[in-house]
Amino acid sequence: MPIRSIVRNDASPKSPEQRLDTLPIKQAAITERAKPFRLVKYFTFTSLVLVFLGTLMLSMLNTHWARELLRQKSEAYSRLLIENLNHQVFIQFILPVAVRYGQIELRREEQAERMDKVVRSTLHSFQVETVNIYDRAGTIAYSFDESRVGVTDAGGRELAAALAGETTIRLVQQGNWLRIFLGIPEESRLVTFAPLRAERPLSTLSGPVLGAVEITQDISDDYRAIFDFQVSVIYTSTGVMGPLFVILIFVVKRGEHIIEQRNRERLRLKEELSRAAHLASLGEMIAAVSHEIRNPLGIIRSSAELLKKKLAGTPRSTAIADIIVEEATRLNGIITDFLNYARPADPHLTPCRIEKVIEKAVTNLTPEFEARDCVIEQRSGPALPTLQADGDMLYQAFLNLLINALQAMPGGGKIELETRLENAAVEILVQDQGEGIPEEVLAKIWDPFFTTKERGTGLGLGIVRKLIEAHGGRIDIENRPEGGVRALIRLPVPPEAPDTQTAS
Repeated sequence: MPIRSIVRNDASPKSPEQRLDTLPIKQAAITERAKPFRLVKYFTFTSLVLVFLGTLMLSMLNTHWARELLRQKSEAYSRLLIENLNHQVFIQFILPVAVRYGQIELRREEQAERMDKVVRSTLHSFQVETVNIYDRAGTIAYSFDESRVGVTDAGGRELAAALAGETTIRLVQQGNWLRIFLGIPEESRLVTFAPLRAERPLSTLSGPVLGAVEITQDISDDYRAIFDFQVSVIYTSTGVMGPLFVILIFVVKRGEHIIEQRNRERLRLKEELSRAAHLASLGEMIAAVSHEIRNPLGIIRSSAELLKKKLAGTPRSTAIADIIVEEATRLNGIITDFLNYARPADPHLTPCRIEKVIEKAVTNLTPEFEARDCVIEQRSGPALPTLQADGDMLYQAFLNLLINALQAMPGGGKIELETRLENAAVEILVQDQGEGIPEEVLAKIWDPFFTTKERGTGLGLGIVRKLIEAHGGRIDIENRPEGGVRALIRLPVPPEAPDTQTAS
């Protein structure tokens, strides 16, 4: 019997099990099941960020230790340099000058030149920026900068400590606070004040203090080298963590996709199980009810037909009898729809040419098309393969779809019917030029007993989908952008199905 409707407004509320296919519940269920994986994802991302931050902190600590080690080595190097300079000045300058001139007077040009030669030859291969030699009174007696010779009290407490026999070393850095904090000051100098002592024979520098020596070393390049090393570590860490982060994102997205697919499949199976249980109970109920209804319904119809025959030869009207027969026939059709929806769809598979099934449905509906001022435009691709299918069930499905398309255009229009072979499946496309289905209704068209028409059971599309799925296929219905509805049916082609085989 043709399907009379797609949806119905007066459907009774469904139970939660019957609403499993609604989007909000599905999405909520998927989100709920994805929470454990999301926890793993967030934990992994957090771990990666913490590892990266830990690497940065470790690199900063390493550079801090490197700077401290640099300072310690520079101080030890400065002490050795002072001792070497003290030894060379005492051996090559103080002793010879004292023997030759009787006293040291650096104001004399020849003594000053001798001192300068000794100091520069001793320090020529070392990174020494400034050398100042003080006498016992704290006056600069010799300096790389000749303008400072004769200056007094230039060394402060550090000079006083050196004249008292104590060596002091301090690091002087210049630049803004951020550069100093990052370890890249504009200038870094190590200033050393040490006593200038007389040497005793066969002994270290343990003689009396003759004056003081100030040496300034420029170690800015060493600090910059350490900072460059730190930047290299950061770049290396970023270069390693970046690809790891990208790979992790890919793995997580892939995992989320797999879990979402599994959740959707689980929900689909749960939905099918619930629907099967619902249909089983519905089938039992309908079988019992239809048996109780059809018997008295048959009596009512036969009695009305008998009454109509008796009244045919009399002047009395047979309109009431006609109404009884018509409504009894319609009620019998409703019961048939119930049975078709509730009973298991077990197709009897035989070689089937889909073109012949469609042509049969179109031929039988041709008078209806002409009466409603509708035309049907058929398009067919290359020769379609022979399917293993139940021709009667497919005929019912195509007939119902064409009738729905016809009813969607009460003022007439065009129905497009196309068959093609796509991706090892036969596709049947049915399109109309009606007003389409409202979006809020489109999500409910597969619900049983839901219809927007005054007459109908709301089982039509449910029966169609059941017939298609019984053949391992699927049906999708959507609105067309230009108006109307598009129904796409996909029926799988068996691998051994030849393209040119003819059905029996």
